[in-house]
Formats: sequence, structure tokens, C-alpha cells
Amino acid sequence: MRIFDPHIHMTSRTTDDYRAMYDAGVRAVVEPSFWLGQPRTHPASFYDYFDALLGWEPFRAAQYGIAHHCTIALNPKEAGDPRCLPVLEELPRYLAKDGVVAVGEIGYDSMTPAEDRALAAQLQMAVDHELPAMVHTPHRDKAAGLARTLDVVRESDLPIEHVLIDHLNETTVAAATDSGCWRGFSIYPDTKMDPDRMVALLRSHGTERVLVNSAADWGNSDPLTPRRVGEAMLAAGFTEDDVDLVLWRNPVEFYGLSGRLELDAAEPAAPTHEGNSVLRGGE
Repeated sequence: MRIFDPHIHMTSRTTDDYRAMYDAGVRAVVEPSFWLGQPRTHPASFYDYFDALLGWEPFRAAQYGIAHHCTIALNPKEAGDPRCLPVLEELPRYLAKDGVVAVGEIGYDSMTPAEDRALAAQLQMAVDHELPAMVHTPHRDKAAGLARTLDVVRESDLPIEHVLIDHLNETTVAAATDSGCWRGFSIYPDTKMDPDRMVALLRSHGTERVLVNSAADWGNSDPLTPRRVGEAMLAAGFTEDDVDLVLWRNPVEFYGLSGRLELDAAEPAAPTHEGNSVLRGGE
């Protein structure tokens, strides 16, 4: 079983997770830029974070045979903080970099006018850089958040088939399906979706344009949940080809819209030193 996790926050995971993910079949990941839990108060803290997504995390993943990509954006949680708005002016120089396969996470947290403006601006950046967009639906008022998101997307110049709407569930899947966008589902141990619910939705709404992710972060999450979905699909009578479509070919097709997807994990730039997996610079 080959697995491409299209939404996982490896910044908040240990190196042991990379080893376990590889053993479970994970060969590629996309790490969206997101809220780190502690609100950032200076734009420069975003730039250090973006640099880590483009440098440190691909290096760390490559040591375990996993190809790492990222998406870059001013996330919805911090888009309403005026201290963070200068980040929008700096995003174009990051969106031009190799390894960035979408604009994201963008969308809504509290559905404020400031979030409206940040979402519209970043959808335009996706158009300008010929990138798809990965959209976060809010944890509260999810159906209303999806409707408002789709209104803004339809007002933009970005084709709906270049948009992934993530964190969907039973209350939002029908509207997302009808819109023609790509559909993303986050599988968590306690919240969001679980493997059995995901299998039920695949039966009722199909496997086309569906991405299943762990969204694993610093909370109660599990980077192996995509594997558990694959196993649940097989147990429910789906074929191995169905599993490969959902867990590999669909994310490859969506993020391939960027023209920047490289699925062979690059060899680390330098050998490790005396068995250490973390390099601290050479001579």
C-alpha cells in the first residue's frame, strides 16, 4: 500500500514518526503552513517557519525515504491579526519557490471581514503563480463556512477544479461534491472523521477527487490514520485499486497541478556525522 499524506504538519512531529510512516507505506507528504498554537506577533517569525518548511523538513523527511512538499499561506487563524498582515506582501517570493505545491492553508476561522480579504487575496496569488489552493474549513459553523468559502472561490479567477476543500465531514460533503472542487477529509483519533465514517462516505459519494489525510499536528492526532483508512476500505470490500486511487493517485493528481511535484525523495545533501541523524553543518 503506497500512501501520499496530502496534509500533515511534520513540524510538530518527531523523527520517529517519519520512520513509522515509511514502514506504513508513506512515501510522500504535503505540509501546509498553519497556526502553531501560540499566536505569532511578528511577520519575521512566519518567514523563519516558511524557510523551515522549504529546507529543514524536506531534509529530515528525505533521511527516511519520504518526499516532502509544502503549501504556503497566511493561515485563517492569524489572518485577522493586523500584526500579521505584512506576511501577505511577502508571500509571492515564497510561492515562487520549488517545493511549494499550493497556496494554503487559506479559508476561514471566525468568518470575519479580515478573513474575507485574506482569502480573496491569496486565491488571486494562486492564480498569479499558477498554483492550486488548499482551503481550510472552520471548526465552528462548518456548513456556513463552506458556503461562504465557495462564494469567495466562485468570485475569484481560480478554477473550482484547482481548489481542495479540506476538513470535510457528513454535513459538508454533499455541497463540496456539488461544487466540483476536490474533497479533503482529516482522520483523527477522537475528532473530525474516523476510518469507518470515511469508508461510509466513500461508499455514498465515491472515490473521485477525494484526498484522505492525517492532518497530524501537536494535538491528539495520528500520522498513520491514512493507512488505517486503506485497511478499512479493503475490509469493507473496496479493491486495492480503489485504495491506491484515494491514498496515492488522487493527491498526486491534485498537487501535480502545480507542476512542481517530485515524488522521489532527494538524498540528504550531506552524510550524517558519527550516526547522528541531525546535521549541524560541515567543515
